Amino acid sequence: MGFTLRFQDKVAIVTGGSSGIGAATVQRLVREGARVLIADLNPPQETSDAVAFHRTDVTSPTDATAMVEAAVALFGRVDVLVNNAGIGCLDETPDLDPVVWNRVFDVNVSAVFYVCRAAIPVMARQGGAIVNIASVSGLAGDYGFTAYNASKAALINYTRSLALDCAHDGIRVNALCPGTVAGTAMGVGAHGSAADRQAWLDPIPLGRMGTVEEMANIIAFLASNEASYMTGSIVVADGGTTAHTGQPNIIAQRARRREEAAGKV
Repeated sequence: MGFTLRFQDKVAIVTGGSSGIGAATVQRLVREGARVLIADLNPPQETSDAVAFHRTDVTSPTDATAMVEAAVALFGRVDVLVNNAGIGCLDETPDLDPVVWNRVFDVNVSAVFYVCRAAIPVMARQGGAIVNIASVSGLAGDYGFTAYNASKAALINYTRSLALDCAHDGIRVNALCPGTVAGTAMGVGAHGSAADRQAWLDPIPLGRMGTVEEMANIIAFLASNEASYMTGSIVVADGGTTAHTGQPNIIAQRARRREEAAGKV
């Protein structure tokens, strides 16, 4: 499959770019002409003339500043920022350690602020695009995901506010809210038995999990000039999960009753 060079002569920073959605995004941007700095605690499998690695703790304002300085020193500018680094946790509020709560907010919210604060003055020289990776879990609640839900909801509204603040500098800010995605630390493969995994798939109308490549496609679109009139947008990619109110599938129930009446079940 061929790609147009939408990012020719552009420079991107991708936090958490060594694995999962971040790694797929790096590959997509490079295939379309970008030079990319991966900011992560762990190095990627490989680098090249177009891909550099800068070890970065995104929860450190000092590291965030050094990351942007490294991108400018290597490539001369920053046009695209993808805030992909994030963590989850699974615990109910009475049992949730405040240290864990604070860590989730440090990585999922405060780090995005630190990175944006460092990158925006550089991006403002010519404009650009910021894409924050939020989650459908920031749009509604989940069982046992309290800290994660709250942090992603905060990131979604930070995206909107940041879009307003950055518009005068020609910087667009949007967010992607993935649903269940394979190939990530929080994807279906991390959830135990076949029955456990099926429980994650059952609510998805398309009947399958998303892929990291599909998420990268959307990120690349939001970062490109094809999305030039989009800012403050919250884009959902969840196979239709959040299109559902949560009520029972009445059509499936009727079909099952007909099969039962016909003696097929």
